Amino acid sequence: MTDSGGEQLALVPATSRGRASRAGESPALAESDPVARVLIDTPLAHLDRLFEYSVAAADETSAVPGARVRVRFAGRDHDGYVVSRTTEAEHTGALTPIRRVVSPEPVLTPHILRVSRVVADHYAGTLSDMLRLAIPPRHVQAEGAVPPAAGASQPDDGEPSGATDGSAGIGRAWDRYPAGAALLGRLAAGQSPRASLSALPSQSAGLDWPDAIAQAVSATRDSGRGSVIVVPDHRDVQRIGHALGSLFGADSFVTLTADLGPAARYRAWLSVLRGHCRVVVGTRAAAYAPVVDPGLFVLWDDGDDLHREPRAPYPHARDVLKARADDASAALLVAGFGRSAEVADWVEKGDLRSVHATTTTVREQMPAITVAGEGYEGARDEAASSARMPSLAWRAISQGLKRGPVLVQVPRRGYLMGLSCARCRHRITCPTCHGPAQVAGPDDAPACQWCGREVPQTACPECGAWQRRGGVRGEQRTAYEIGRAFPGVPVVSSKAGQVLPRVSDEPAIVVATPGAEPVADQRYAATVLLDGWALLDRAGLDSPIEAWRRWATAAALTRRRGEGGEVVLVGVPAHGDVRPVEALVRWDPRWLVGLELTERRDLALPPYSRTVLITGEPSPVAGAAEQLRGQRGSEEGSVITHGPLVDDAGVSRLVLRAERDDELLRMTRWLRARRSASKSTDRLVITVDPSDFAG
Repeated sequence: MTDSGGEQLALVPATSRGRASRAGESPALAESDPVARVLIDTPLAHLDRLFEYSVAAADETSAVPGARVRVRFAGRDHDGYVVSRTTEAEHTGALTPIRRVVSPEPVLTPHILRVSRVVADHYAGTLSDMLRLAIPPRHVQAEGAVPPAAGASQPDDGEPSGATDGSAGIGRAWDRYPAGAALLGRLAAGQSPRASLSALPSQSAGLDWPDAIAQAVSATRDSGRGSVIVVPDHRDVQRIGHALGSLFGADSFVTLTADLGPAARYRAWLSVLRGHCRVVVGTRAAAYAPVVDPGLFVLWDDGDDLHREPRAPYPHARDVLKARADDASAALLVAGFGRSAEVADWVEKGDLRSVHATTTTVREQMPAITVAGEGYEGARDEAASSARMPSLAWRAISQGLKRGPVLVQVPRRGYLMGLSCARCRHRITCPTCHGPAQVAGPDDAPACQWCGREVPQTACPECGAWQRRGGVRGEQRTAYEIGRAFPGVPVVSSKAGQVLPRVSDEPAIVVATPGAEPVADQRYAATVLLDGWALLDRAGLDSPIEAWRRWATAAALTRRRGEGGEVVLVGVPAHGDVRPVEALVRWDPRWLVGLELTERRDLALPPYSRTVLITGEPSPVAGAAEQLRGQRGSEEGSVITHGPLVDDAGVSRLVLRAERDDELLRMTRWLRARRSASKSTDRLVITVDPSDFAG
């Protein structure tokens, strides 16, 4: 075996467990293209390249490009993929033969290989890390259960959408967007438009955002091409699935989500690879679905944190779909109630065209939005600026219950967090690990939020008082207080880990955290957004845009102004950044993100610069900072270093920024390769373009 990157490696040769039939004998080589270039599945960054192996005659037809193989590397067996087959090796000398072909199925398609390489380079990661995200583990029984690939003349997903019973309403959801008809027309004609859709708030059946996406898929089907739709969570998958099912039938698409079992996920993925279905709906794992002849890639709500992969190299589904659209010359639709700064930057550069409704249409479709706080029109009582639930909010809940369910959004889950002294506000911490104290329930004793140990009742070391107060009230405490105020009214909670998909139209109070708001069948009669300060005061560069996005997600589930729908925003501070509040009242996210981009351009902040965040124990982070300082380029000032800084939890942070990404990514790849080659055991988390950057 040799390294196709240029250096010959002396490794342990194949033993009698390999392809050699007898000791000292080499297996007969394939007559056609006997050399295979193999990508080894290894987390070591310094081995991110292809290696050459010989192909035995017995594997000539099975060791095809894209097949899974088992190879010998550095004295151990490793999994890998055949990337290509050639006639001659680049280097002289005997090659180690492929140990065995695990499966002749070409799971690594040329398209996915190219896209994975692009995304890996964008995030300074390795190709093998990307392929672990793109290709699910093999499941033998599932592989045998899926029929072979459909022939070129066989229809893979039913009749064209024009022949379906639901085709009469195609395009209705796009009628209120001036550019909607043109977008659908270009998709149906086989073209590849790129658009950013600022969706209207939730509407009636056939006009909601899932219907708009389904109708875009229908137009793409008319051109004979496939579609990939990526949404944040399983609730959105169900909504999209319902819209697609109403147009094409329940068997017209495949669902790919992380909660599918290994067999079900591989079976669904393989059916897409073999061309039996060309419409895929799912969470971020579906971004890599190997759809045959893709024509449309759709991403809903790209600002949601669930689109960011938690495994290295931490790619965002937004960049994966854009790379796929670029490689396949396909259409790209990034939709949401608002826009992230990254998507707004693409629109500004001309990579995407803006699709939005007119101001008049927005005003007709949005609910009535009132802000309860000092200096705002909604502050009709003296307590509006100080009370957590002023009379305006109570009145909205009471009136809304007469017409249907009411939604109450609370920024945080739990009961009482951030305990402090009731007299002097001194923070109460755990005597063991000094973590913050919290109360998990109405009958629970205070405990540490970090280690879980009980925090004993002691006098305040500052003033001697014994009374305590909670700094932040979570969704449990809120549900408890509201339930006492409205006896006899059902109060339900929805939060991460316990998300309700839907609620009925019966009067009820739904207390939910951001992102866990269930959908009401006929939408909510009223919505109350509590503790606005908690979202506005979040640390992070995207906090204004993120605050608007979380408020808008809940407000969009509310009935229109003409139907009596009302939204009340509570807890907005009189001072600070009020732009998200103004954008919500006018439902104008493009104005908000435009202001953000102007400021970031002047300050050379993302997306006008690239950022790398390195976190870990103080010693290895400091060592990484010292190694990076010695790299050429940092002395010229092209890369700006912030830190390392150590927070209260003992985690060290090092931030690197650069307006030119090539030098920054070169340094990041060099650091990963150096640590890999030296077999460093110190754990460092290296994230390119982190979402929580607050540099």
